[in-house]
Amino acid sequence: MDMAEIVLLLVAAAGAGWIDAVVGGGGLLQLPVLLMAGLSPVQALATNKFAAIFGTASAAVTYARTTKIDTGVAVPAGLGAVVFAGLGAASAAAISREALIPLVMVTLVSVALFVTFRPAFGTHPQPHLRTRVRTVAAIAVTGAGIAFYDGILGPGTGTFLIIAFTTILGMDFVSGSAHSKIINSCTNLGALLVFAYQGHVLWLLGLAMAVCNIAGAQLGARMALRRGAGFVRAVLLCVVIVMVAKLGYEQFAA
Repeated sequence: MDMAEIVLLLVAAAGAGWIDAVVGGGGLLQLPVLLMAGLSPVQALATNKFAAIFGTASAAVTYARTTKIDTGVAVPAGLGAVVFAGLGAASAAAISREALIPLVMVTLVSVALFVTFRPAFGTHPQPHLRTRVRTVAAIAVTGAGIAFYDGILGPGTGTFLIIAFTTILGMDFVSGSAHSKIINSCTNLGALLVFAYQGHVLWLLGLAMAVCNIAGAQLGARMALRRGAGFVRAVLLCVVIVMVAKLGYEQFAA
């Protein structure tokens, strides 16, 4: 790996940290660059998780300092996320990613349309939606379903978490992003434990990228907190569009 490739990886890690801190989806930038550098797919996934966990955890701490965290949701969902993301990573080889990608694309397009045609969605909290049933549903969706997906495939996990928290519990985008960082840190940890056990993590490269990921995540989290829900909403739509385009190209291009 030459110096130009290393610099590109570090710049990509910083950009990915910024995207992840605001709306998730940093793997869309970080993973392709790791693959371009010559890593195998499983090495790229594993090293990406190692770098991303530092940036995501750093952003979670920054959000928690100024945003009220619902521990009744975050703690059980986070614990479940470690387990289910690990199960997803362990099952990754047995499940066809080609079958999952169209489903993910349909979900992302639905998210984009929903956010576009409901401009007020996520701009203000709706605390009346936080009922016992919805709380249990949010924990199950984020701590089990989305966590398992992150272990198997991964792209857009942070975005899916934000959408889940805003739609199910009525959080605004900033609060949803804060909670998503906590759960995403746990999904990264669960998957990383499995990948590390399997010997796929490139530790030195991942550590260098982690430093840049933290820098980008800190900048992104502070911008999201300063500019508010409207800024997060705009970035979310841009990331979803790019995500759909990238997944569509991978699925249908010759």
